[in-house]
Amino acid sequence: MQLFKVQGMSCGHCVRAITQAVQARDQAAEVQVDLAAGEVRVASRLPAAEVIEAIAEEGYTVAQMM
Repeated sequence: MQLFKVQGMSCGHCVRAITQAVQARDQAAEVQVDLAAGEVRVASRLPAAEVIEAIAEEGYTVAQMM
């Protein structure tokens, strides 16, 4: 499971946009969005850089957390 800090998320639309962006690259990806914490957890075969790119393309600022 990869953990990312994502800035700019505020609503259900954000959750859908991020989930769909990651799943467009890996249909089997599991995406959990925590709006209150500003965190996204992703279980996927994708490398972290590709997950970051997918989310950033939706207009969010993303950083991987350790």
